[in-house]
Amino acid sequence: MTAAPRHWAAMGENTFVAGIWLLFFVHRMLGRTVFRVLLGPVVLAYWLARPSLRAYSLGYLRRLQPDAGWREGMAHVRLFAETMLDKLLAMAGRYPLDRVQARGADAVHQQALAGQGGVLVTAHTGCLELCQTLASLAPGLKVNVLVHTRHAESFNRILTRLNPARGVELIEVSELDMGLTLKLAERVAAGEFLAIAGDRVPVRGSKTVRVPFLGAEADFPVGPYLIAGLLGCPLYLMLSLHEGAGYALEFELLADRVLLPRRAREAALAEHARRFADALALRLRRSPYDWFNFYAFWDRPRTDPHAAHHV
Repeated sequence: MTAAPRHWAAMGENTFVAGIWLLFFVHRMLGRTVFRVLLGPVVLAYWLARPSLRAYSLGYLRRLQPDAGWREGMAHVRLFAETMLDKLLAMAGRYPLDRVQARGADAVHQQALAGQGGVLVTAHTGCLELCQTLASLAPGLKVNVLVHTRHAESFNRILTRLNPARGVELIEVSELDMGLTLKLAERVAAGEFLAIAGDRVPVRGSKTVRVPFLGAEADFPVGPYLIAGLLGCPLYLMLSLHEGAGYALEFELLADRVLLPRRAREAALAEHARRFADALALRLRRSPYDWFNFYAFWDRPRTDPHAAHHV
């Protein structure tokens, strides 16, 4: 009997604090050119040593490029490694601002200036930590990133050390209980935004819907739409993609207000998830190497409530 695919949170995607600092200081001491030279052998070794990584990368890429092979897979992993460095630079406020383009951000900024918050549904694309850069360019814009990890407080300390004036905070979410809902409602009412990944199923529970994505149905979480519906606030798409020598941050209004009628609640949630999946697929066709979900995305995962939570 074939074992059910493991939940993404049980996969080896641990990010250790020591590794974070090592990566950051290698670049700081040696520069980007030397970093890229050293990265080649590391990526090759990682690619050869991780058959599951190869399978997941090529399984995804072949939905967009049917003839994708090891070269494309290596390029996918290498871009992920370089993006990890950019994430640290962005959190430290050291990423060059002239390499970041923001499309559709004016509406979000104006809403923040008016004291109105909202929900930003995101994906594991590009360097989303550049929303830190956006926050520094747009005074008054505060972004709270909801993560499925027990290490949110540790990462907040890292963020503070890298950039004390950051405009981004991580909030650990394992279950959406009443206390957390009230906390989030207060932040949105104060004009802050909540960024929630829309492309990973919850660590606990089964609050997902299956919608078409890149040619087959896949499970998508409904958390972003439940929260937006409970808080009665606008829902925006926020994605990061590589563009030229830098990145583009793209924003798109998905709903002025998320309505979840009692008698058609599941259908409404599925429709919002479908809109998100369609918007994500549209961007990935343009920039296929920018999606960093290295697990069996289209298979139903085997959940493990005792699994360690990772970022």
